[in-house]
Amino acid sequence: MPARLATRAPAKVNLSLRVLGRRADGYHELDSLVAFAGVGDELSLSSGEPAGVQISGPFAAGLSTGPDNLVLKAERALRDEIAGLRSGRFHLVKRLPVASGIGGGSADAAAALRLLARLNDLPLSHPALHAAAGRVGADVPVCLEARARMMAGIGERLGPPLKPPRLFALLVNPGVAVETAAVFRALGLPPGQDHAGGVDAFEPGDPPPASPAALIAVLAASGNDLEAPARSVAPIIGEVLSALSALPGCRLARMSGSGATCFALFDDCRVSAEAGKLLTHGRPDWWVKATVLR
Repeated sequence: MPARLATRAPAKVNLSLRVLGRRADGYHELDSLVAFAGVGDELSLSSGEPAGVQISGPFAAGLSTGPDNLVLKAERALRDEIAGLRSGRFHLVKRLPVASGIGGGSADAAAALRLLARLNDLPLSHPALHAAAGRVGADVPVCLEARARMMAGIGERLGPPLKPPRLFALLVNPGVAVETAAVFRALGLPPGQDHAGGVDAFEPGDPPPASPAALIAVLAASGNDLEAPARSVAPIIGEVLSALSALPGCRLARMSGSGATCFALFDDCRVSAEAGKLLTHGRPDWWVKATVLR
């Protein structure tokens, strides 16, 4: 019988991000503490239907349903790894802004791999899933299980899952798509050069602090090395960070990934929700979501 499987594709948030240098092959070496939000896209898979993808939702406009779609790329990558892969038709509800630094496309690709794994009785630890994820994109491997952890290299080296305390956050995107390649060009590292950036949020093997306040204090001592070049590409990011920092109860404001989405951290969900209402009133054209990071 045809089956319909569904999963969430949660937003990926880089709580800290260091650029360690640029390799001779042109790729940048990163070190990042990643968490996942309570908001995200939704993806379903209907087996027994013609292959392809349908897209709906508030950010569906302009997204391709052709071969370059990351959901379909993930399906093809896994099919190359596993002969006779069962598949079907995907339906993506796009709720996250596009090209926004919170891994929306990567999360969608990872969600497709999870659904295909369920349909084909594959454990998430199956080597074929991780091989396929790495072929689709640098952020797809960390999105596969969508659990907080350190990621390094170009995204292929993942630390063990972490159990940080819940962080009450506000995610804000000003409606400006930021191309990751443009941000790295603005960073301006030639191949083979190291980068003297910020500090790591954690030393390898260290557990995260047990309380939200302690974790925020550790994060405040780190940073995002892509923030300055991203602000040169999209100056509105500075406006977003200033607006977040000025909100009542904001403990830390930072950009995620290569932008333009930024986040603010608060002591509890009530304060973050009220801050979200206040910001939405002043900037109704911005995407504003109160959520929990974990």
